[in-house]
Amino acid sequence: MTFTTRPELVGTFGMVASTHWLASAAGMAVLEEGGNAFDAAIAAGLVLHVVEPHLNGLGGDMPLLVHDAATAATRVVCGQGVAPRAATIEAYRALGVDAVPGTGHLAAVVPGAFGAWMHVLATRGTRPLADLARFAIGYARDGHPLLPRAAGTVEALADVFRDRWTSSGAVYLTGDGVGGLPLPGRRFRNPDLAATLERLVAAADAAGLDVPAQAEAGRAAFYSGFVAEAVDAFARTPAWDGVADGEHAAFLSGADLDAWRASEEAPAVARFAGRTIAKPGVWSQGPVLLQQLALLEAAGVGDLAEDDPAWVHLAIEACKLAMADREAWYGDSVEPGVGSAPGDLLADLLDPAYTRSRAALLGGSADAHLRPGSPGGRPARLPRHVREAMHAVGHWPDGLNEVRPGEGEPTLARGDTCHLDVVDRWGNAVSATPSGGWLQSSPVVPGLGFSLPTRAQMFWLEPHLPASLVPGRRPRTTLSPGMVLDGEGRFVLAFGTPGGDQQDQWTVPFLVRHLLRGAGLQEVIDAPAWHSTHVPSSFAPRGAEVLGVQAESRLGPEMLADLRRRGHDVTDAGPWSLGRISAAGVRPDGMLHAAANPRGNQGYAVGR
Repeated sequence: MTFTTRPELVGTFGMVASTHWLASAAGMAVLEEGGNAFDAAIAAGLVLHVVEPHLNGLGGDMPLLVHDAATAATRVVCGQGVAPRAATIEAYRALGVDAVPGTGHLAAVVPGAFGAWMHVLATRGTRPLADLARFAIGYARDGHPLLPRAAGTVEALADVFRDRWTSSGAVYLTGDGVGGLPLPGRRFRNPDLAATLERLVAAADAAGLDVPAQAEAGRAAFYSGFVAEAVDAFARTPAWDGVADGEHAAFLSGADLDAWRASEEAPAVARFAGRTIAKPGVWSQGPVLLQQLALLEAAGVGDLAEDDPAWVHLAIEACKLAMADREAWYGDSVEPGVGSAPGDLLADLLDPAYTRSRAALLGGSADAHLRPGSPGGRPARLPRHVREAMHAVGHWPDGLNEVRPGEGEPTLARGDTCHLDVVDRWGNAVSATPSGGWLQSSPVVPGLGFSLPTRAQMFWLEPHLPASLVPGRRPRTTLSPGMVLDGEGRFVLAFGTPGGDQQDQWTVPFLVRHLLRGAGLQEVIDAPAWHSTHVPSSFAPRGAEVLGVQAESRLGPEMLADLRRRGHDVTDAGPWSLGRISAAGVRPDGMLHAAANPRGNQGYAVGR
């Protein structure tokens, strides 16, 4: 029997797995009270907004996948907010900005997470908002043990909070440490955030007992009421954007919030190991996972043993090819001359003949280029910044013209993400990846207790690309929840991880080991991970580390040495540092099971 850091949970009633134990506990409490998976996910997600402010917030973004057992339908709910109406390429250029910064007002998009939760509540929930928000309100009002990483983030930005983002200082520099620093593990309160949640609940309660009416009233209070008014006023006030002494007002306005609603759509799907893998569409990086799995299956990864370095090498090289396609083709665009409708593009990216042509590029050594394909015969075009990033390290994308290298904008600190998975006794399930609104990337909106999302940094300020900045367009997000379905469309597994560009890399070995090799959930989450840093980052300043690979040392010295012999520039990332996957699902025997990541000592699964 393989040792695991914790047991894989198995039961018949319900399972919740997430990146924070308090969120998992809140979700399970809702299941115990008779709520369904959708109710539980809302409760858990709102708690994540409170207890992981360095990783996400109430003003963040979030796609999620939902599976309704009654209809056997799996859908994507999009809580990824869009670019403001005033945010045009010309408007940024008029400010002397040629790349959207990663921090401050200029990167703000419409906050979508709360709208997505209210959409789920209105369409699938059964409990009043007050019942679901009470856990988050309690942790905001009465306090929660502050995570060490959150405390460290505040400490690193203390001078910024004191001198520039004073609204953030009013929330976070209220602790017992020197200069008001909050201390790790000590009780941390955010009364402004508690008050915001209480006002949203009060608006919902005023709509009566009907749950959809409550959800709509809560949504309206956020997007057309007091939250939108506070955001509008604050967005007009210039704030430091992390670039020298630069201060700018936001393009975002209350009217942008009022015009936006969460949407629902069919997932992108592909077959792997006899199952169907479901992800968000090409406005996210989700299909990168589908492309990698297709490439690996075409390359015969199922014939390679776990300890064979060739399979890790193949996975890294498949990632480079899929990510190159991401850079060339992914985005929220149906613009003439950019590509056909997203559904047609996805079909071409996953076409077996295209996959075979791409798999033929997988060689025995590390490739140093960026090689997008031509799905459906489309001519490849990479953003100028990507070409420059590759040029800066001496490697040109094949077939692309030389341009002068430049630099992107600096950012204060890299944000991160949360994840949660829920399955209930009826077979309903949720996979959600909340992120954005990081405390380190945007000042707190005064009186609301949360920050705005800064995902506009994922747009290109270059026209006629799938991910070019256009008002009303979604940024090409890295957020990427996932589900596994059986051949009949029945739910099998909800899974996902934080990690930015790494999200759809860490889940590749997770699915190969679980679906192809039959290893258990906790075993595959514990297993050593790796990722490529070859492709330019989605986050400002969007640099690249050509041939770079981060790998956990538990892969073993022989494996790492083999990868280096093949030409990979391998960095030993230590034994337990990469990946924060959680998962919850239904076994073939009908039993429920769940597992969570031990890295970082905060993720947990609960269930019975």
